[in-house]
Amino acid sequence: MQKRKIKIAPSIMCADLCNLEKSVREIEREGLDTLHIDIIDGSFSPSMPLGVDTVKQLRKITDMDFDVHIMSNDNEFFIKEMLNIGVQQISFHLETSIHIDRLIQLIRKNETKVGLAINPATSLTVLDYVLPQCDTVLLMLINPGFATDKNEKQVSYAVKKVEELYELIKEKGLNTSIEIDGRVSLETIASLVRAGADTLVAGSTSLFIPTQSLAENKKVMEKCILEGLYEEVK
Repeated sequence: MQKRKIKIAPSIMCADLCNLEKSVREIEREGLDTLHIDIIDGSFSPSMPLGVDTVKQLRKITDMDFDVHIMSNDNEFFIKEMLNIGVQQISFHLETSIHIDRLIQLIRKNETKVGLAINPATSLTVLDYVLPQCDTVLLMLINPGFATDKNEKQVSYAVKKVEELYELIKEKGLNTSIEIDGRVSLETIASLVRAGADTLVAGSTSLFIPTQSLAENKKVMEKCILEGLYEEVK
């Protein structure tokens, strides 16, 4: 059985926000090709770590793929802004979207990958009709925008939800990627990979643990990923 390819997507909001270009260069040196960028409106979620203009400046300094996660009550505005910047994937939340198919087509016609994001307690049944149109489903494993709250823990049903989505994707014969975001830690990576996750948003509990270098954290992450893949094929 061929092992799945697992992607590490560093969350730029967990890097040094006072030295973003330095952080990007460090990420590039480690051979990582995707940058996860959270766009939060301060309404859907209380935090606002990065603005549109910051993403514009980041686009000027790197050729990395931009994996944008929009957490907003006005998805269309931010989708259009990100399309103008030139990003590779846009995920938006179903919970705040009325015309979901329209937004999917808006992204798709610009030759950008489509991701649908859902909050921890949102049922997978919301994907019944739109899953075939998705390149990615982004599962939030903590409540959006609360990553800086150290008391916010990954939901207890995280692995179960990933497993159920993986089975749903296989059942429909799709190649949809499962992206996970929220306390994707060194302690949880193996079990989440084994459950079916293939894109790991890496933040303060994995790639950006401050007591070790980025290179050291990446090596430990890769070890955890291999552990999950090994357990999957045993």
